[in-house]
Amino acid sequence: MELFGTAGIRGDVRDRVTPELALAVGRAVGREADELVVGRDGRETGAALAAAVEAGAESAGATVRRAGRVPTPALAFAARGRHGVQVTASHNPPTDNGLKLFVDGEEYDGEGEARIEARVGASDGPVPWDEWGDGGSVAPLPDYREAVVAYARERGPALDGLTIVVDCGNGMAALATPQVLRALGAHVVALNANVDGHFPGRPSKPTPETLTDLRRFVADRPAPVLGLAHDGDADRIVVVGRDGEVVHEDTVLAILAEHYVRASDAADPVVVTTPNASGRIDERVADAGGRTERVKLGALHEGIAAARAAGGDVVFAGEPWKHVHTAFGPWIDGVASAAVLSTLVADAAAADLTGGLAALRDPVTERPYRKVSVRCPDERKAGAMRLLEARLPTAFPEAAVETEYGVRLDFGGAWTLVRPSGTEPYVRVYAESEDVDALVDRVVDAVEGAVADAG
Repeated sequence: MELFGTAGIRGDVRDRVTPELALAVGRAVGREADELVVGRDGRETGAALAAAVEAGAESAGATVRRAGRVPTPALAFAARGRHGVQVTASHNPPTDNGLKLFVDGEEYDGEGEARIEARVGASDGPVPWDEWGDGGSVAPLPDYREAVVAYARERGPALDGLTIVVDCGNGMAALATPQVLRALGAHVVALNANVDGHFPGRPSKPTPETLTDLRRFVADRPAPVLGLAHDGDADRIVVVGRDGEVVHEDTVLAILAEHYVRASDAADPVVVTTPNASGRIDERVADAGGRTERVKLGALHEGIAAARAAGGDVVFAGEPWKHVHTAFGPWIDGVASAAVLSTLVADAAAADLTGGLAALRDPVTERPYRKVSVRCPDERKAGAMRLLEARLPTAFPEAAVETEYGVRLDFGGAWTLVRPSGTEPYVRVYAESEDVDALVDRVVDAVEGAVADAG
């Protein structure tokens, strides 16, 4: 598909995610939606694009409910029992915007996206004038926040005595995460908590490099303290420990996955994750009595459906930075992650809140991890990957090999994954090993040779 990437449609508003495209996508979704809720993040271009989506959907006969500025998980919450469109570019720069599509709270799967793309390509016009839908407003945010609070209270104790510093990044988390954590009893310090589509406080993507203010603030605070950060639409979360260190995203995944498996009484508790996620997740899930299933990047929902169809009880799903709390809802939710993780920290600490996060991390084996991008023209990707499917198993005969989502070599604790980027001219190399540099060097040499030979 040309329109959809691994997380909806996203790109520059001047030449990709234009009002014309938003109108066409809105009309395409409106063809199959009796009722559609439309939300947006805080970007400057969001209001115009949301209006275009609404016009397109109504001209296709759908009833539209305007949610205004809301976090993406709150829009998904509002889309239960109906369709939804969120106008957001997530962690992209302010010059970009995008469209995420939902049905019954769940992001469209590949088949649904292909159906919408075909309708957009067909340039379907509006329905007859007397069949157009009408519009109105909804306010899902208060109910969403209350639902997150109630869900988190089921996972652990109140947050009394815990200071949580939340860097909202001038994004939509400012309308949800501080309020939820305060309702759970935490003392909350909010940074960059005004919604501003220019993202003046820091770039929308939270990384160790962009979170210097949060990291410094947390390190300077007396314990007990926990740091959290979100991207522009609040579906991602980053965790910062009391020393100002950014906790590896796969360690966060492992902590949450282990919790959900241990809390489950299912006969076959399953955690769904992606091939680039660390083996530390598998280890903690197995220790808790569950099993892990992997699915390609951007396809957590398809993986959840497949695992359930095979008889498993999916208790949690996640890829780096993004988590689906399946008992709460089928959407990726950074606000729910903030609430649940905070209660786990409080529970682990008991009377001594200073050690909560450290106690959660202690059972997790954190081996060195690297990600490298090898330049590869799009037209060479398929040929290079065919060569690598043959060459990498030969170069590493001791490894177990999987080729469903790229080439993944498992050495029993250590592993590497090679996969083509779906959006950029690169082949990605991921690796986790006690001697990760040596492993990466060997794999990158093989990738560079395959790219050259694929020409």
